[in-house]
Amino acid sequence: MKIANQNNRAVIVDGENTIDIAEASGGRFGPDPQTVLAEWDAFIDAAPSLTGPSKPLDMSALGNPTGVPHQVFAIGLNYRTHAEESGMKVPEVPATFTKFPTSLSGPFDDIEIVGDTVDWEVELVAVLGRRADRVSEAEAWSYVAGLTVGQDISDRALQFAAGSQFSLGKSRRGYGPMGPWLVTLDEFDDPNDLALGCSVDGEVVQDARSDDLIFSVPRIIAELSSVLPLLPGDVIFTGTPSGVGMARKPPRALAPGNVVETWIEGIGQMRNVCV
Repeated sequence: MKIANQNNRAVIVDGENTIDIAEASGGRFGPDPQTVLAEWDAFIDAAPSLTGPSKPLDMSALGNPTGVPHQVFAIGLNYRTHAEESGMKVPEVPATFTKFPTSLSGPFDDIEIVGDTVDWEVELVAVLGRRADRVSEAEAWSYVAGLTVGQDISDRALQFAAGSQFSLGKSRRGYGPMGPWLVTLDEFDDPNDLALGCSVDGEVVQDARSDDLIFSVPRIIAELSSVLPLLPGDVIFTGTPSGVGMARKPPRALAPGNVVETWIEGIGQMRNVCV
């Protein structure tokens, strides 16, 4: 099942059409995507029986599929190839920071370029559907509502200023495009091994598979939930593979006019114009 945020309302995507979740459930779920995720188990049970008038899918009206979550986690240096290109030692525990929730944006929103050190980072994003507190790695997938595509857009100058401030450097307005929708785990043959990549102006700059993750989605959930509870609707950016602009020789940055396209196998594609 695909869940999208169309015109700030949670909808089920069915081919070229959508069903408004709040209308179909008589107000039981939605319209805010976070209210659907807050009662995810009940929603999944009810979803097969939800019916209502179909409305055309409007890709231009899609926003971040989660709405505004309570917490947004991100993992650095989580692909072996990215650690190698960065000249960094492979971490022994997940290198965790946060993107502030107001940095999240939609799959076709513009990216405002501030300065000349703005970088791209394709990421698989996991969204929680249940409260996860001290969860084991073996059971962690059962806490995930679904997966979506993300871009961890990064202002490198701001990121490494003042002795490194990752969270601020990755949280400018609109520096967290997500979408185009949330895809439930039953849609994937193997959610641990998905092709992902991105291009800038048609040139492929990242091309990898998620089985290169140092810490898998279940391991990340287990590690994070050992420290603090993860809440329904929380978002986890799981890290980026090699190919970022900062590691190129010479370094490369995004500029106004660039078009960033980002995709993940089994989920879909985003397109963001730099302005």
